Amino acid sequence: MSTQSGRQPYDLRSDAELINEIDSSAEQLTSGSPEIYQTQETLYQFLLEIVREWLPEEVLLEFKRLFFYQIDSPSSEAVEAVHQLVLLNDETEFRNALKRCCYILINNWDAARQYKAIQDLVQSFQDSTIEAQAISPIIKRLKSWVENFKNSSDYEELRLFTARYEEQQKSKWISRYTSYLLVPQYVEIANPIEQREAARALSRQLKDRFKFDLAMYIARSQSASSPEKLPKNPTALGDNVLMLIKAIVAKRGQYSYANLANIFINQIQTLNYKEFKQSLQKYLIFSVDHNSDHAIALQSKLAEKLKSLYSDYDSVPLTDALILRTCNRIIETLTTENRQDPSPLFTVLLSQGNPMTLVIVLLKLVLICNASRSHLEAQIAVLIRHYEQFSEQDCGWVINFLEIFNVTFAIHAENVQYNLVKMQQAQEAAPQTNLDHYRIFSQMKPIIRPKPDSAC
Repeated sequence: MSTQSGRQPYDLRSDAELINEIDSSAEQLTSGSPEIYQTQETLYQFLLEIVREWLPEEVLLEFKRLFFYQIDSPSSEAVEAVHQLVLLNDETEFRNALKRCCYILINNWDAARQYKAIQDLVQSFQDSTIEAQAISPIIKRLKSWVENFKNSSDYEELRLFTARYEEQQKSKWISRYTSYLLVPQYVEIANPIEQREAARALSRQLKDRFKFDLAMYIARSQSASSPEKLPKNPTALGDNVLMLIKAIVAKRGQYSYANLANIFINQIQTLNYKEFKQSLQKYLIFSVDHNSDHAIALQSKLAEKLKSLYSDYDSVPLTDALILRTCNRIIETLTTENRQDPSPLFTVLLSQGNPMTLVIVLLKLVLICNASRSHLEAQIAVLIRHYEQFSEQDCGWVINFLEIFNVTFAIHAENVQYNLVKMQQAQEAAPQTNLDHYRIFSQMKPIIRPKPDSAC
């Protein structure tokens, strides 16, 4: 649906518009004093210069000299800048500077494919020098602040950037979902632009790698002559992943999810907001078994949520901003409403063993409003973090949902096309399609990516 020109009714602007507005004025805003800002800029410019000209190991050594050792370096101006930051006694601004410096290096090394340098940078915070005793009060404060950074969520976010190089840790099942854990970093506008860009790039790379590995697994597993030649399954679903993909791909033609989304978008063009909410409820529960307990719970909760949602706008003509906000609120109802704990509806749907119903409803929302996808993935990251405290055995039902979600959204990705091809003729006409008679074929396609925060 095309956004109307000018300002949205009642100033209800889309998330994309708000982000663009904030980003456009970001250079004019500084959280600290002019002295702190200038000191930080000195550091940033120095690192930008050397990361483009020096060898990675020389840059890393200089980074350690600045933040770990505070000793002589080729740039006494940069050393003095760090010294001044510590002297000004603002740990928050120091941490912001340290974090941004890390992401300046990560972005440049990633662009130059210097992946080991990124690993070495993250690992450098384990340097015993940080914990060494110091006589100078300034050096003591510096070491204390660096140690605090190492024990903070900022450093945990930094560690995600080594995920692509490390084999998945057997004890940390959440490492399989790093592409989602990175999303909160790039949707959080308070993060440095370098961090947001690095997180978005790595998340995209990990998703593309999963889509490629899944396509290769499908192709080779159907033609492997022996179990020993089977490729590694990139999912935790075992052999069931093939039947899952066949079932998803088999839903084609008039009732495919993409086609239903296009029909829905065309039908809502002239509706007001209240009529849109009524149509959205019907669209989301279409094809769900209406007699099942989980369908009744889903329909009841959606009806309750939509009726009261932005009710002041019920008579207003529909806009992209309203669609985006509505889809985001429904996504929260289906995942987590307080960004800490699973929502009641999420728990009900999964506890009754119906992850596919939830996944398809979420897919339907993204198909009518692609701008909601990053919000959905950020919500998924919150759920992963919530269940991180449990062992893989204790939250198998959640992992099953995450795997089905991952596969389903990979199948509906814009640069992969999956098709079913019948390989043998059934002897007798059957009332239902026998998926065993079909094979899956995938095709990777070039893609022109939309702007990250484009409207629905």
